[in-house]
Amino acid sequence: MPNVTQLRQDHANMARLLHVLSHRHRTLVSGERPDFRMMREVVDYILDYMQGFIIPLERQCTQMLCERSEDASPLCQRLIQQYHTLHGRLSKLSDNLDSILMDQIIPMDQFIHDLRDYVEAHRDYLRAERTELFPLMRDNLSDEEWQQLTDAIPHARAELERLQEAYPELYAELTESEVVTA
Repeated sequence: MPNVTQLRQDHANMARLLHVLSHRHRTLVSGERPDFRMMREVVDYILDYMQGFIIPLERQCTQMLCERSEDASPLCQRLIQQYHTLHGRLSKLSDNLDSILMDQIIPMDQFIHDLRDYVEAHRDYLRAERTELFPLMRDNLSDEEWQQLTDAIPHARAELERLQEAYPELYAELTESEVVTA
C-alpha cells in the first residue's frame, strides 16, 4: 500500500498557513490591524503553490484515476470545481491585499467576510481530498504511479524553506501553530 505520509505532511503545512490567515481574521474582527504584508506573503505562497503544484498534480492524478475507477470522474470533477472556486476567492483576497497595502480604501467588513469564507472553503477542500481522494488514490494507483505524484511535493518543502528565510516570524508562527485539518 502506498505511503500517504508526504501528502498528509503537505496538507498539514497548508492547514498551518490557513491557521495563520484565520488568526489574522480574528485580529481583524477584534478591530486590530494585522500584519497585512505577512498576509500578502501567505496569499502569494498559496497562489504560487496552487499554480505550480496543485494544477499539475490534479491533471496527472485525474488522468490516472479516471482510467481505473468509475467513481473517480465525479469526485475529480467536483474537486476541480472546488479548486477553481478557491483560486478565484484567493485571487480576490490578493487584489484586496494589494489595495490595502497601497493605502486604498476598501470595505473592511467585506474583506473580513471574504477572508473567513476563503479559509473555511479551503479547509473543506483539504477535508474532501483527505477523506475521499486519498483513499481512492491508495486503492487505484500502483506504487510507481503514487511515487510519481508524491515526487512533486519537494517543491512545496522548498517554498516553505523560502518562507522561513524571508519571513522568520511567519515561519515561527507556522511551526508553533496547531494543525487544524478537520
